[in-house]
Amino acid sequence: MEQKTKINAEDGKQDLLITREFDLPLELLFKAYAEPEIIEQWMGTKVLKLENKKYGGWQFETTDPKGNVVFQASGVIHEFSPNRKITRTFEMANTPFGVQLEITEFEKLTDDTSKVNMHVIYESVAKRDQVLALPFGQGINWAHNRLQEILSKLK
Repeated sequence: MEQKTKINAEDGKQDLLITREFDLPLELLFKAYAEPEIIEQWMGTKVLKLENKKYGGWQFETTDPKGNVVFQASGVIHEFSPNRKITRTFEMANTPFGVQLEITEFEKLTDDTSKVNMHVIYESVAKRDQVLALPFGQGINWAHNRLQEILSKLK
């Protein structure tokens, strides 16, 4: 089955572009990235902190059934423009990947469809390639599929 989330990673570059079209109005797609209750549903993680403003912090955490932390990520929001753009840093705890910069832009296609464009910049080509060696593409496609499914019920 073809993945709807597209990842463009040019050889020798330290960034990648992620794009996905959704059958959702722009405002609803943006809410999926801005409202903790919705983020928790489609990402399957707990939002510990989310300050949607310039220099606001964010922190997400996932635990297993025994309460052990299996995923933790955090960063700083540098730009928050409703229905348009979120620029933030992203760092996963206890991994060698380092800090990345994410520029996420939201685009209205029609009244009922929209698109997310993420430009992710890593410290180096090697760090980017480490992330791409994981099932990264399948993971983000799965998360975007959940986003579409959950928000379709809110339309």
